[in-house]
Amino acid sequence: MARTPAAVPPGQIRERIIAAALQLFTQHGYFSTSVPDMARTAQVSVGSIYHHFKDKEDVARALYLGLTEGLQEELARIGQDHKTAHDRCRAVMVMLFKLTESNREAMDFMLYAKHRDFLPSERPVCSSKPFETMREFVQDGMTHGEIRQMDVMVATSCLFGGAIRLITARLDGVLAEPLPERLDAVWECAWRGVTA
Repeated sequence: MARTPAAVPPGQIRERIIAAALQLFTQHGYFSTSVPDMARTAQVSVGSIYHHFKDKEDVARALYLGLTEGLQEELARIGQDHKTAHDRCRAVMVMLFKLTESNREAMDFMLYAKHRDFLPSERPVCSSKPFETMREFVQDGMTHGEIRQMDVMVATSCLFGGAIRLITARLDGVLAEPLPERLDAVWECAWRGVTA
């Protein structure tokens, strides 16, 4: 049985478990990952996992909620730092592209994992708080005349759908160059699609 390394401060064990889960869920999938797998990868004991979490689903929930909360914090900062829908929505695209380049596993887990299969009580990612906030930015743009009046889901899909497709192309290895190199072109197309 794996033992908790003496060099790991107790306050970091939970974070190590979540990081191991992200790595394993992304590489092998939720259902092909066991608690002992997580323990080996995190270099902690199985007992340490059960000390911090009820079960594997609880680890997945902590990972999912942590990622969505992190995205929401970034979106709140964008909302404070930028006053127009144009600037907010562009900043969201910049943030998503940077996050994909700096933490591919997180974006892979958020976009590819079938969360409903193993977290049935959690809201699907497209109805999570970060995606609600993105829709609020778009709705605010319609309210203030920056974005033409249309269904907010359609407008949000027009603004961010292309960017999300480029993210999945990057994650899949179809797009070789870093996403920020495509930012201006995808932004121009997206913005033109929702403005009069």
